[in-house]
Amino acid sequence: MRQYFKFDEYGTNYRRETVAGITTFLAMAYILFVNPNVLSLADIEELPEGVTRMDPGAIFTATALAAAIGTLIMGLLARYPIALAPGMGLNAFFAYTVVLGGGIPWETALAGVLASGLIFIVLTVTGVRERIINAIPNNLKLAVGAGIGLFIAFIGFTNVGIIEADPATYVTLGNLTNSKTLLAIFGVVVTIILLVKGFKGGVFYGMVITAIAGMLVGLIDPPSGVNGVVGAVPSLEPTFGAALAHFGDIFTIDMLVVIMTFLFVDFFDTAGTLVAVATQGGLMKEGKLPRANRALFSDSAATVAGSVLGTSTTTSYIESTTGVSAGGRTGFASIITAGLFLLALFFSPLLSIVTAEVTAPALIIVGILMAANLKNIEWDQLEIAVPSFLTVIAMPLTYSIATGIAVGFIFYPITMIVKGRWREIHPIMYVLFAIFILYFVFLTE
Repeated sequence: MRQYFKFDEYGTNYRRETVAGITTFLAMAYILFVNPNVLSLADIEELPEGVTRMDPGAIFTATALAAAIGTLIMGLLARYPIALAPGMGLNAFFAYTVVLGGGIPWETALAGVLASGLIFIVLTVTGVRERIINAIPNNLKLAVGAGIGLFIAFIGFTNVGIIEADPATYVTLGNLTNSKTLLAIFGVVVTIILLVKGFKGGVFYGMVITAIAGMLVGLIDPPSGVNGVVGAVPSLEPTFGAALAHFGDIFTIDMLVVIMTFLFVDFFDTAGTLVAVATQGGLMKEGKLPRANRALFSDSAATVAGSVLGTSTTTSYIESTTGVSAGGRTGFASIITAGLFLLALFFSPLLSIVTAEVTAPALIIVGILMAANLKNIEWDQLEIAVPSFLTVIAMPLTYSIATGIAVGFIFYPITMIVKGRWREIHPIMYVLFAIFILYFVFLTE
């Protein structure tokens, strides 16, 4: 084992790798409870006609298994201390844009995730994935990440009434005297304090403290006895295989845009995470990531497995940097993290205490962290600033990640051509320009 993971080469040991694996798990354990809440549209009391909910218990099991499978593959095949789980932002796009906004059945949406995963595998094996990543301007990549952050934060604010609808101004400040809204605000403050103080699992601990506070003041019903904490693993039956059964439903223009969005967001989310984690751990070799194709394949395989189980796109998590900061340097840390996700399967009864007030702080804080991408956009160049800004602002204002991407990718070639920088535009960008024009044409029909 030591020889396979090259402990001596990286100057590490079993203890350090184990601590790193536990640290990474604690930093991202919040997804076990946030993902079922988001994908089941738990915060939406009345769904539009024809829209159905996914089963939260099945999502919990799918989330834990997808995270365990993806992280295990990453650890054994790519040998990196990088953990995977259903991605934040991608789950919001799946639930709020595709299912709730687009009226697409969740079963078909899962088929779209499966299709994106299969395409990723082909692109990874052929080496095309890296070339496509390089074709998209870095400024637009940063804008997409920041826009998703604003979108996620907006969902968090509206889920608990901090922001409400208003007939005159469209949105306004909510009723801050509402007890559940106050609990969510308390959670945001606590989580911010923990993160600023440097706690590795600040988001997860913030959720725990918020849930405890909610139980103490009577806003959340506490679990009863041991059975309220530990229980049988929820059945996967409500979601398992739905993606395969509905795969034939994905061949429409709407689903083409959905699949492209899954592809695009995961493209850069994964690439950015791999580079960030490898850089922090000193794993880069001459500016390149060794075994990059294995890491990308692990990510793609995890998405395929997760979609069949019943969850949105599974991707590499930036929270893996917490494990690296704790000393993790090899895939053994990922094996520890994967084992903890499997152990977490028996704690599904805790879903009952993870209400919207408990998950909203996590959404808001993750949104803040993703918005940090704004600082690296070249705002002093108007031809860059215009499409970047429109990408960022369109996502929360239209309640759609896909629309934000489409707007930005349409305006980028226009502003660059007018500026005389048309030679800097990769041919792939012109193809995407045409596709997104068609997207808006069919959207208005």
